[in-house]
Amino acid sequence: MAKTQLGARVDADVAELAKKRAADLGLSIGDYLARLVQDDASGLRARAVDAAARFLAEHQSVFDEAENAQQAPRGAHAA
Repeated sequence: MAKTQLGARVDADVAELAKKRAADLGLSIGDYLARLVQDDASGLRARAVDAAARFLAEHQSVFDEAENAQQAPRGAHAA
C-alpha cells in the first residue's frame, strides 16, 4: 500500500510520549500513529475503554477494600 506523509504539531510532552510508546511496542512513530487511528476508527479503543469501565464498576468494592486495608492505621506494638 502506498504511504502518504502527514504533518502534525503537538506539544513536546506528547511527542516524547509517542516516541517512547512506539519504541516500547517496537514500532516506528508512523506505524504507531497508524495503529492508533485504525483502532479508533474501528471502535476497538472505545470497546476496550468500555470493557475496562464495566470491570471497574463491577469490582470497585474489591479495590476500595484493598485501598482501605492499606490505609488503616496499625496498632501500637509492645516493646
